[in-house]
Amino acid sequence: MEFGNFIRLLLRHKYILIAVPVLAVIITYFLVRNQPDVYSSQGQIATGIVDQTQQVLNSQDVQESKISQEFSNLIQMMRSKRILDQVSYRLMIHDLTSERPFKKPSKLLNEIGDNARRHALQVYTDMYKKRGTLSLFNPDQNGLNKLLESMGYDDKSLLKTLLIYRAENSDFINVQYDAGNPEEAAFVVNTLCKEFISYYTSIVKENQHRAVTFLGRLLQEKQDSLNSKTRQLQQYKINNRVLSLAEQAKTLYGQLSEYENQREEALKDAVTTGAAINRIDDQFDPRDRQYRESSMTRLNVQITELDQQLKAANDAYIESGFDEAYKEKADSLQRVYARKIQQSSDKYILNPLTTKQNLVQSKTDLQTQNTIAKASVGTIDRELSRLNSRFDQLVPHEAVIGSFEKDIEVAQQEYLALLSKYNQVSMEANFDVQLRQVVTAMPGLAQPSKKMLLVIIGGVVSFVFCVIVLFVIFFLDNTVKTSKELANRTKIPVLGHLNLLNNSVIDFKRIWDTNEGNEKTRQFKNLLRSVRYEIDNELNGEDKVLLVNSLQPGEGKTLLSVSLAYSHAIINQKVLLIDGNFEDSGITDTVKPQLFLEDFLKDKLTVEELNPSTLLNVWGNRGGDISLFEIRSEERVKQKFAELRKHFDIIIIESSALNTLNRSKEWVTVADKVVAVFESGQNITETIKPNINYLKSIRPKFIGWVLNKVEGENATKKRKRT
Repeated sequence: MEFGNFIRLLLRHKYILIAVPVLAVIITYFLVRNQPDVYSSQGQIATGIVDQTQQVLNSQDVQESKISQEFSNLIQMMRSKRILDQVSYRLMIHDLTSERPFKKPSKLLNEIGDNARRHALQVYTDMYKKRGTLSLFNPDQNGLNKLLESMGYDDKSLLKTLLIYRAENSDFINVQYDAGNPEEAAFVVNTLCKEFISYYTSIVKENQHRAVTFLGRLLQEKQDSLNSKTRQLQQYKINNRVLSLAEQAKTLYGQLSEYENQREEALKDAVTTGAAINRIDDQFDPRDRQYRESSMTRLNVQITELDQQLKAANDAYIESGFDEAYKEKADSLQRVYARKIQQSSDKYILNPLTTKQNLVQSKTDLQTQNTIAKASVGTIDRELSRLNSRFDQLVPHEAVIGSFEKDIEVAQQEYLALLSKYNQVSMEANFDVQLRQVVTAMPGLAQPSKKMLLVIIGGVVSFVFCVIVLFVIFFLDNTVKTSKELANRTKIPVLGHLNLLNNSVIDFKRIWDTNEGNEKTRQFKNLLRSVRYEIDNELNGEDKVLLVNSLQPGEGKTLLSVSLAYSHAIINQKVLLIDGNFEDSGITDTVKPQLFLEDFLKDKLTVEELNPSTLLNVWGNRGGDISLFEIRSEERVKQKFAELRKHFDIIIIESSALNTLNRSKEWVTVADKVVAVFESGQNITETIKPNINYLKSIRPKFIGWVLNKVEGENATKKRKRT
């Protein structure tokens, strides 16, 4: 597909490209010349969505996408049928009650009577008050809806000239309406703004009231749940005598730590005193021990009794939790015990073994300390066991109380979040809706006329439409029109092309003998010379038999055969033109020859007839349902044509088309070279592709195409073999 071919297609249809736009301009002019003037009116609504001066409760920044979504919702609500129906009702109520209606009564409105008018007014008024919609399933309301449509007041008619948009990135929504009456335009804009604000306010307040009621009920439920969980925790503490679990655990832990430290000190004292006693025992002699035991029997009895009393006092002191009263008793016994020990030492002070008596006194003191330390360890262990038991009893309470406190914390968080939401919604419900009309629509001036623009658009659109139609035709056109296209589509060389002649009868003698004739005739002669030259280059000295056929009948085989024969006779070559098309004997019917091919093949022609003196000789055929080899055998036919080669410089044979199957192929076996005629403007279909493949299979005998009946500029192009 070439752009140049499309341009030539446009030039061929230039009169259509001129006539259609002119006609469209004329029709458009007559259609729009009586159109009424258009008046436009504008109003403006402030939404408060992005105006920070109106933001009281919500001061958070909102994303631009969220803002755009809110504006889109508002605009779609203004364009909704519910709001537009309110405007339609107001328009109809005005025209039915006012002495100066906005529009002339429609044909349908003029046809109804006064009773019907009053009924319509009543229904429109009721629907307006209820914000209702006419039901098309109700015959009466369906008729009233048709009345709206006849007046052009229905929602679809209003939307045709109604423009609602956000003013750039501002807080305002602009409302514009065009009408044939300036007062009607202002009335529609103001009514639409008023009805929208009223409807939006009502649904917002209703939704807020429902939200406050719902949140209040839910808040009470959350409060009851929180109180219930708190009471459960309190009752559990009372039943299990738990005041403050954390404080109790802290106190017990402190006591456990203190007793652990005392136990470690007691164990350390027991070990150290025991070691000291062992060292003193090592220093006593058995004789000294006997003396000491005999002299101190009575005193030792007293010391032993005091030792037991002192041990009992220490145990009571530890078990009482280190009460001071028990401590004083233990200290008193300790002093008495010390005096008895001192008496024991003083009684035997003059004993020669006084030094060892000191050791005995030290050992006695150490034994007392060791006894006290060991007794303290047992008492402390019992107290530790008691404290650990009490501490273990606190663990289950900790798990239960922790679960209660976690539930109370979650319930408290839910309650506080819901309380915050409830307070916010309650405050919002007490504020007025932020929507308000800030610019009231006024009757506007007439808009500039668009009649001339419509006329120009009509012409341009019609011109573009014609170009598009021609382009579609050009794009879908797969026919072959030039030699280059034929060569590219078939992959077979093209010897040349012949232009289309409109003559019903072609006088070849006049074409070649004179320079007369029109431009197409002279062009045909020049193109034929080129084809003759290409064919002569393909024919060598021995190749004299040229077969002319085609893919289908009627493509111009007869014209090419006769033209080639006459053009070769002009250059003084002895030419034999044979009509080999038995089905459609075009040459025979045109020339009316005296000699026939059948006579030659059946040896009925004399030597003089085979070697005539004229340069151009024509043999016809008698036609009929017959083929070449049915007249004589293939071998005999080849012998006869070998004889003809001796008498003629070139033999041109027209055969039937290739769609006749073997009739044309029989001539191919006889011919030296084959040339095929292809008609311009023909498409290469699936039915003729097998014949094209056959021609490719017989190359180099098949030398190429001759494109016939080329029209227009395609025929005037410089011929170039492809």
